[in-house]
Amino acid sequence: MEYVSTRGGAGAVDFEGALFSGYAPDGGLFMPQSIPLLDGDTLRRWSCLCYRELVKELCSLFITAELVPRHMLNDLIDRAFSRFRHKDVIHLSRLKDGLNVLELWHGVTYAFKDLSLSCTGQFLQHFLEKKQKHVTILVGTSGDTGSSAIESVRGQKNMDIFVLLPKGFCTQIQELQMTTVIEDNVHVFAARGNSDEIDKPIKELFADVDFARKYNLMSLNSVNWSRIMVQIAHHFYAYFQCTPSLDTTPLPVVEIVVPTGGGGNITAGCIAQKMGLPIRLVAVVNSNDIVHRTVQHGDFSLSESVKATLASAMDIQEPYNVERILWLLSGSNSCLTKMLMERFSVSKSLKLPEDLHRTLSETLRSCSASDEDIVRAMQCCWEENRYLLCPHSAVAAHYHYSQPDGARLHQKFSCFSFLFSTPRCCLAPASAAKFQDALLRAGLVPQLPPEITALTAMETRSTPLERGQDWAQELREQIEATAQR
Repeated sequence: MEYVSTRGGAGAVDFEGALFSGYAPDGGLFMPQSIPLLDGDTLRRWSCLCYRELVKELCSLFITAELVPRHMLNDLIDRAFSRFRHKDVIHLSRLKDGLNVLELWHGVTYAFKDLSLSCTGQFLQHFLEKKQKHVTILVGTSGDTGSSAIESVRGQKNMDIFVLLPKGFCTQIQELQMTTVIEDNVHVFAARGNSDEIDKPIKELFADVDFARKYNLMSLNSVNWSRIMVQIAHHFYAYFQCTPSLDTTPLPVVEIVVPTGGGGNITAGCIAQKMGLPIRLVAVVNSNDIVHRTVQHGDFSLSESVKATLASAMDIQEPYNVERILWLLSGSNSCLTKMLMERFSVSKSLKLPEDLHRTLSETLRSCSASDEDIVRAMQCCWEENRYLLCPHSAVAAHYHYSQPDGARLHQKFSCFSFLFSTPRCCLAPASAAKFQDALLRAGLVPQLPPEITALTAMETRSTPLERGQDWAQELREQIEATAQR
């Protein structure tokens, strides 16, 4: 299994090479040169596996045994999931009227990113110990990535992690989960900007090839293939939990609704489709709706500004994983992908070619939700199920409640409930406990676990980055100083 850049200008690398890279040297993103196709017998056999074992099977398809022997791969994944609170790692809650909620948030930071980043941290440690190497991890976060990345590598002597968070755009809990980690190898920067703005200095440092090579820069954002790889398992597990039967030919379809920001989870779903999993994907977004406009109209163009919403981790205007989806759906056409992404980089406005847009709209459905829609979905789910949704999960629930098929009007909250011919699973990326303000706005009472309550009394540490400062230069100097230390 080799990995190639979506833009075709970099040599093929193995899994280790893709793992230790951020963007490919030509500015593209690494993808498998070929996607393994699974037959019905394999799917039926896998349907009996727990989530942990599914991750092992999927990773073994993308990581050769020569690089990581299977018994060692199994040990790394077991170690990665050892800190999860739920015995099954993730859990499906079956609620009223066909609302299935796949809880991906039972890790240390109560967010889905713990799943892929805990595995990625173990993979990194495996190769670094083997080669006695040190890396510098550079991460921009819209909320949850930073804390999950920190937890995956905290205290490790051969890794330093530098995290940029958008001050004022994260919830208090999200910020505290980063700033309360006092470790020598953890460096948190609170920048006065939004998620897209903090990505710019990170891209600048990665584009400085000499600097990136000297300090072994790498990324743990979902530009890193390892994260996409692990997230493929979410879709397989959702399918096996929700499909009515595996005894028919063809296998029945399950609809999977994916809250979408940077696009990592929806990219993983597209790969799962290519592998032969019979799923119908729905990308759901908040008012920052570039993915929705791309699916509906082929309009991959920035809005005037990023809108601050209740689903703050999805307040993203430049979903970098769309590049992977376009490459995948264009038949791995790196020339076309390079041309499209370079055009977008210059103009921030792109109209997809008609045939590519047609393929995209056949592969994905999409939906956008306003803050009012999010609040109504949270209220409806609580009223009907006594179940608290985080605002990102509520974006998915909004799609479920807004479908016209078999709807009955819930008079008090103007919500809809349904009977479905096609089973539907909504991915839930975070615990409601992390979003107290959104719950209070919906008139709901937050239920805070003791680990989260304790954060407010803990010591914090971060470096401010103000507007007008050269953020890239500040990062550069901090990385150099840390290396000298």
